[in-house]
Amino acid sequence: MLTDYFLSRGAVYFASGWAQFAAAFGVAFLIVLLFGRPFIRAMRSIQKKGQPISENVPVTHRQKSGTPTMGGILVLAAILIASVLFMPLANPTGWIAILALVMFGALGFADDYKKVKSQSKKASNGLSARARLIIEGIFVVILAYLVNWTMPPYIAELSLALPFGIILPLGLLYYVFAYFVICGSANATNITDGLDGMLAKLYMPVLVVLVVALYGATRIGFMDTVMFLPTASGLYAPLGAAFGAVLGFLWYNAKPASIFMGDVGSLALGGFMGTVAMLLKSEIIMGIAAGMMVLILLSSFMQTMFFKATRRITGTGRRIFLRAPLHHHFEEYGWAETKIVDRFFIISILFAGLALILLKFA
Repeated sequence: MLTDYFLSRGAVYFASGWAQFAAAFGVAFLIVLLFGRPFIRAMRSIQKKGQPISENVPVTHRQKSGTPTMGGILVLAAILIASVLFMPLANPTGWIAILALVMFGALGFADDYKKVKSQSKKASNGLSARARLIIEGIFVVILAYLVNWTMPPYIAELSLALPFGIILPLGLLYYVFAYFVICGSANATNITDGLDGMLAKLYMPVLVVLVVALYGATRIGFMDTVMFLPTASGLYAPLGAAFGAVLGFLWYNAKPASIFMGDVGSLALGGFMGTVAMLLKSEIIMGIAAGMMVLILLSSFMQTMFFKATRRITGTGRRIFLRAPLHHHFEEYGWAETKIVDRFFIISILFAGLALILLKFA
């Protein structure tokens, strides 16, 4: 009888969203922290030479040669275990977020495996850009369809939520919009993962904003600008697990990194982030919160486009930055890696603060 009582009380306790978040956070954090060192040893044994250092990064990165990669496998495992343990299994939103994590993680794993196996220093030696775009497009169509399916009947189908409570029906353009949100998030996190500890530090402020948006979406009247989305309550555990796993990984990825996250982790976390934002109808807010990542992604795009345009016009390609993405520009400028990471982290916090203000008042 006593056992039945505590089990019933436990069921009530874990029905609380914050309890799910806290429990998943703790379990995911401990999994990464406790199994991190054995996992690193295993990766060193399996990979032998570690991750090849790209020829497109500053020469200071050569000292990182031999560092094992694919640490994202441990991060993903921790998120999956903790999420399934504590999320309401009948709620579809948690499963959709996990599906995004798994699909983009599998794509990243294939890319990582090809790079490590070839040991080539060319950044293009992973999956081809065309193959990645096609596969990501297929993933987005599946995820966007499922996200739209979870929306309550009082929200227009295939629609975009704008500030000040404006709902804009997009029709089939919804899938195009979803591509920019989810794939943009995946590629932004992927390209941000270029310095020790940087992705984790820039990712966590965005998670904070998504958690606040989730709380607002599951509480009537908490935020007038956030729509009531009761099924979104299934995201508490996955978001808590993601927070705990990323924080635990930072323990081993802080400079000097003992292991790199790899595409398996960075693509997965980005696809997860974009999908959760769509499930919360907070895509614009998430884009602002991830402003530092967006700037990093834009710097690479601008560099490539400007180089191609000037080469076509003048015959000689020119560059906007000393090197792209943006963090490599500051490395070439002479900034220490830790200074770049810490300053980008500060800017990321400011972007997250702006997103929270807009979440409350816009």
